[in-house]
Amino acid sequence: MFTYFKILRSTSSQQQLISTALTAVMILFLFSGCSLPVASQTTVLKTDKGYIRGRMENKVLVFRGVPYAKAPTGNLRFKAPQPADSWTDTLSCETFGSIAAQYNGAEKVTAGEENCLSLNIYAPSPSGTGAPSEGKQKSLTKPKLPVVVWVHGGGMTSGAGKGMDGKAFSGQDSIITITINYRLGVFGFLYLGDQQKDYSSSGNNGLLDCIMALQWIRKNISAFGGDPSQVTVMGESAGAKLVSTLLVAPKAKGYYHQLILESGSVHCIRDSSTAKSIRKRLLDSLGLKKPSDLLSLSTSQLIEAQHKVCSGAQGTNYFGPVQDGKVITSDPYLYIKGHPDPKIRLLIGTNSAESKMFMNSDKRLFHPDDRVLMDWFGNNYHYIKSADRKALAATAELSYETNLFTQYMYQMHSYRLAKALVTHQTPVWVYRFDYSRDHSGANHAQELDYVWFTGSNNAFNKEEVALAQQMHQAWVNFIRGKSPGAINHTQWPSYNNEVRAVQVFDRSSHLETHKNIFDDPNYPSSAIVLK
Repeated sequence: MFTYFKILRSTSSQQQLISTALTAVMILFLFSGCSLPVASQTTVLKTDKGYIRGRMENKVLVFRGVPYAKAPTGNLRFKAPQPADSWTDTLSCETFGSIAAQYNGAEKVTAGEENCLSLNIYAPSPSGTGAPSEGKQKSLTKPKLPVVVWVHGGGMTSGAGKGMDGKAFSGQDSIITITINYRLGVFGFLYLGDQQKDYSSSGNNGLLDCIMALQWIRKNISAFGGDPSQVTVMGESAGAKLVSTLLVAPKAKGYYHQLILESGSVHCIRDSSTAKSIRKRLLDSLGLKKPSDLLSLSTSQLIEAQHKVCSGAQGTNYFGPVQDGKVITSDPYLYIKGHPDPKIRLLIGTNSAESKMFMNSDKRLFHPDDRVLMDWFGNNYHYIKSADRKALAATAELSYETNLFTQYMYQMHSYRLAKALVTHQTPVWVYRFDYSRDHSGANHAQELDYVWFTGSNNAFNKEEVALAQQMHQAWVNFIRGKSPGAINHTQWPSYNNEVRAVQVFDRSSHLETHKNIFDDPNYPSSAIVLK
C-alpha cells in the first residue's frame, strides 16, 4: 500500500499530520509481509565484458541469462561460437535468456530462439546473511569456492539450463553453480564439414558452445567468489554424453578438472558418414537436394524438419558431436589411450533400468524385430540381435529386453569409458542407481531428484529422503575435490580393472565388486552407425 502526498506549502500542523500518516504507512508496509523494493535486492558485479545485475534470493546471488558468446545468427549461423561483445551500461541479468531453438511437442510448435548462448550463475552470498550489497562491485570478497557447471540433457534436441535450480548446491553447500544453454539439433550438430570451409565446425557447434562457456567461466568466476582451478562439469543423459566429449576435444583441455557423467558416455560421437546420412534424411524431409539449401531456411522450417527426422524417441542418437578430424580428431578410446590425464577425476554411473523410458515411448522395443532395431541402432542392429542372452539374463526386477537395451543404450558404454580411463591412471568412481518404489528398477533420469536434493521434497517418503541425503552429499564431496566418502559406513573406493567397485544406491545402499562387466567387444564406440 503506497500513499502519494503532493505538498505545495505546509504549516507545522500539516507537517505533523503528514509525518504521522507516513509513519502509519511504513508500519502497515512492514507488517503486511511485503518485501523490500526490487532495487534494494539487486547486486551488480563486473565481468570481463561489463557490469551485470543479478538478484539476491534466499542468501544466494542469482544472475540469469548472462551472455557468454555472440548471438550465433546472421553471419555466425552454423559457425563456431565467438566471444560476446562488451557492453557499456549495466546489463540486467535477472531473467533467464531464451532457450535454444527446439520442438515443443505438447503445442506442436517451434520454441526458443537461435540466439540462446547464455548461462545462469548461483553464487552463495559472501556475507552469509543475504543482505544485498550496494553499488557496483568488481568482485565478491570470500574464499574461493568450488564450481559445478550443469549441462542439461534432452537428446541434444531439447531442454534448457534453467531446468535445474542451482540453489540445490549453492544455497546449502557453498558451491557456485552454473547452468548453461547450448545450441541443439540442427543448429548445434548438423554436419556441414564437407561443404564450405566456414562451416567446418558445424557438427560440433554445441560442444564448442560448452567449451566457450567454460572459457568464460575461467575468465570470470573469481569475481563471483569461485575458484577457476576447481571446476566440475556435470551432465545427465545427452548432457553427460556431451560432457564426456570434453575428454577427447583438445580445445577443452585445461578448462575443467572433474567430470560427472550420469547416464551418458562418448558413444554419442558419430562418424562423419553417419552424420551425412542424418543430413540426407533432413534434406529428403524438406524435398531438397543440396546441403547448402539448408542454410537459408527459417528456424521453424529447420526445427520442424528435424522433428520429422527424429520421429520420437528413436531419434535420440541422431544428433550429437561428430568425429570431424578437427574438433574431435579420432576414435574416443584411441584418443584417451594416446592422451592420458591423471590430473582429472570422474564420477560415472547409470541407472539399473535406463531403457524403461524408451520402451514405454516406443512399444515395439518390448518385442523387437529388425525394423525397430535398425531404427534405434542403425547398422549396429545385428550386434543387439545376436547379443549373448546368457550374459544378459534377466534379474528378478528386469526383463531380458529391459536389461538388453539398458546395456546397449547406456551401461556398457559407461563401463567401457571407466575401463579406458583407469587403464591410463585417471581416477574414476562408479555408481549404479537402483531405487524404485515398485522394485521395477530405476528408470532413466530417475536419480536427478536425489542428486539435486534441496533438503526437502514433499513427494519423497522417509526412505527416499534418506537416500537423497546420501547421494547429494556424495556428489558434494566429489565436487569439493574429495572422494565421495562413506555410504552406510563403508568407504566408496575408486574403480579399477582388478577390483571393479560399484556403489549401488538403493533402499539399503551398498558396495558391489564385480569380476566381470558386460561388454560386446564387437560393438563400435558409436551408439548408432548409418551408411
